[in-house]
Amino acid sequence: MRIILTGIFAALFFSTTFVLNRAMSLDGGHWVWSASLRYFWMLAILSVALFIGRRKLFIQSLKLYARHFKFWTIAGGVGFGVFYALITFSASYSPGWVVAATWQTTILATPIVLLGFGKKIPLRAMLLTLIIFAGVLLVNLESVKDSSWATVLLGAVPVFIAAFAYPFGNQLVWEAMNGGGRLIPALDSPAMDDPFCRVLLLTLGSLPLWGVLILVTSPPSPSVNQLVNTALVAVFSGIAATSLFLYARHKARSAAELAAADCTQSMEVVFSLGGEVLLLNGVLPGLLGWAGIGMTMIGLILYIRVQNVR
Repeated sequence: MRIILTGIFAALFFSTTFVLNRAMSLDGGHWVWSASLRYFWMLAILSVALFIGRRKLFIQSLKLYARHFKFWTIAGGVGFGVFYALITFSASYSPGWVVAATWQTTILATPIVLLGFGKKIPLRAMLLTLIIFAGVLLVNLESVKDSSWATVLLGAVPVFIAAFAYPFGNQLVWEAMNGGGRLIPALDSPAMDDPFCRVLLLTLGSLPLWGVLILVTSPPSPSVNQLVNTALVAVFSGIAATSLFLYARHKARSAAELAAADCTQSMEVVFSLGGEVLLLNGVLPGLLGWAGIGMTMIGLILYIRVQNVR
């Protein structure tokens, strides 16, 4: 029960990403600032925390970044930059709970990405992801009632692409930590064993993309509300949610407990919907939307249980 409750709290904090991104979009904030400012805040918070608490690892991280600049630019640019830029872009066209539900397709994207890296993927687990995909389709069909197909596609397609970008960046780091390959350097450093250092390195790697996007789009200056909201996303989602979720998984002592911790993340959809209705005067979904949410959550739970029982 402690693992489940901790995981649910993590999902609650993770859901702030979708709600606050939607809030900033409705408030007129440009999506480029909503995306980039989160990582600028993360860079500042992580740098200060590591410099004060783990200065040696912080210096090693900077040296590792400088030594493998191209690798971190690709891994961070795709895994953090492309991923989150598309998530925030979609918030301009879809409600936060729809984005959260569509984001669950990362469960489908992850095994496909792993397949591309030469990993073996269990067919049974892959088939279960079709339930998640069907649920996501129903959720987006629900959105057509209040908008056009073009708007729905602008909200959904970027999230589908983001669902592939995030595991791709993370897998690049995993490969580098485990010997690398023909095009991937082998990174053997104490900094690679520290999760906060890895996040710092990926954040640094995303900076060139944010710079290019800001120059290309020339967005108007962010408002005070956007500065505050992106800081909240950085703290709640980037620090609090990640820490709680990793704590829950660390406490798991069996495959069933590990599956329970992972399954709690399906609550992101419910919390995002509740937050949008309560804070942004959002509208509750209709029958198709509720059916889609249900199928997405059931598919996610079944998929994770199959993965952990093997």
